[in-house]
Amino acid sequence: STAPPCVLYRSPWTEYLDKFYTIQGGHQVGEMTSGGTSMTSKIQQMQAFFGLQITGKLDYSTMDVIKRPRCGVPDVANYRLFPGEPKWEKSTLTYRIKKYTSSLSHAEVDKAVEMGLKAWSMAAPLNFVKANSGEADIMISFESGDHGDSYPFDGPRGTLAHAFAPGEGLGGDTHFDNAEKWTMGMNGFNLFTVAAHEFGHALGLAHSTDPSALMYPTYRYQHPFGFRLPKDDVKGIQALYGNNIKLKSTPHHPAPRPPTSTNPDHCDSSFSFDAVTMLGNELLFFKDRIFWRRQAQLTTNIHPLAITSTFPQLMSNVDAAYEVSERGVAYFFKGPHYWTTRGFQMQGPPRSIADFGLPRNVLNVDAAVHLRDERKTLFFVGDEYYSYDEAKRKMEKDFPKSIEDEFSGINGRIDAAVEVNGFIYFFSGPKAYKYDKEKEDVVNIVKSSSWVGC
Repeated sequence: STAPPCVLYRSPWTEYLDKFYTIQGGHQVGEMTSGGTSMTSKIQQMQAFFGLQITGKLDYSTMDVIKRPRCGVPDVANYRLFPGEPKWEKSTLTYRIKKYTSSLSHAEVDKAVEMGLKAWSMAAPLNFVKANSGEADIMISFESGDHGDSYPFDGPRGTLAHAFAPGEGLGGDTHFDNAEKWTMGMNGFNLFTVAAHEFGHALGLAHSTDPSALMYPTYRYQHPFGFRLPKDDVKGIQALYGNNIKLKSTPHHPAPRPPTSTNPDHCDSSFSFDAVTMLGNELLFFKDRIFWRRQAQLTTNIHPLAITSTFPQLMSNVDAAYEVSERGVAYFFKGPHYWTTRGFQMQGPPRSIADFGLPRNVLNVDAAVHLRDERKTLFFVGDEYYSYDEAKRKMEKDFPKSIEDEFSGINGRIDAAVEVNGFIYFFSGPKAYKYDKEKEDVVNIVKSSSWVGC
């Protein structure tokens, strides 16, 4: 039988207590029940769960909690993992938004869903790939009333959303009540906040008693940009899927800080770039949510721009980028996905980096550079690199190779790379190395930030 969905819920107090504090054998969360546990006992259980004073009476603080919108998986025991601990037995999951809401644009829904999933993939070794057709692991839709899963929606301000625990069929599916006023801000119900919580259930997490946790049962607005999972949620998801190397710090890859609305101080002595590429006659430099455009030969009039203003699908934190100028296309890499552009125009949805023939265990690339004369693209991953033949559209044999062995003078992890006038420029932390392919050695080192006018 299908595991119960999580339901973000607002209800009268008697129904609330029956729904969440009646000890049952079944999993019919949408079912109204009575009996089984005395009302006083239910109130005491609820007060204990939320850390309230245990009075067994409906006092002010208890009623305050009952009135909050919340998620509808019962709180009686097993509040962190679902009974039986269901989880996905694979690390790459597909998701598809089957039906959109009229409250928001398609792009806004896509963005909220992507950010909600990213919150979890930053903490656990999980990848999410968007599908545009067919059956996906996590089917997402905005529904009204009875929509065929035995958990009908009830109009504005009642049930907000529900999600099913991992499994076949409905497992992982996440539904939002289309009658709600969905927003990207603080008015109405913030779609990112609800989606991120529900995806926790779709991945196998039940509720937490920690009020600071995303998986705490009641609705509490979360600011989407720069959101990082609270510690309790990280522990929960890692209990199911293990740790994620993406959270570990290295000398040149500190764990990402939440981006701020202000521009990063690109003249700081420790400044480094996330990605660098040519695009037409310009050089593009990416850092967090910002990028800089400059003419290849000029260092004047360089201004920071928001990535979303030009590449809304990329959002922030681009891992790598490169251009194949003879084909007029460029590729942008972020986690296990890449996007294709012609000039500044995105071409279709993201695809999997596995298209390039990278091994399955490579979940993201640190840097990429296209060598124009050789018609090869080099992908840098950790302390190794791969060579992709752009003419044959296939990965070359006998790779990966050691970066240190092949590129004399390059020390440390490579953050970004670009070819300009036949030289390869490697960006590693605050340093940019000018590499001469003929001499096979570094011929100059400057500050990374000098490329954007510092």
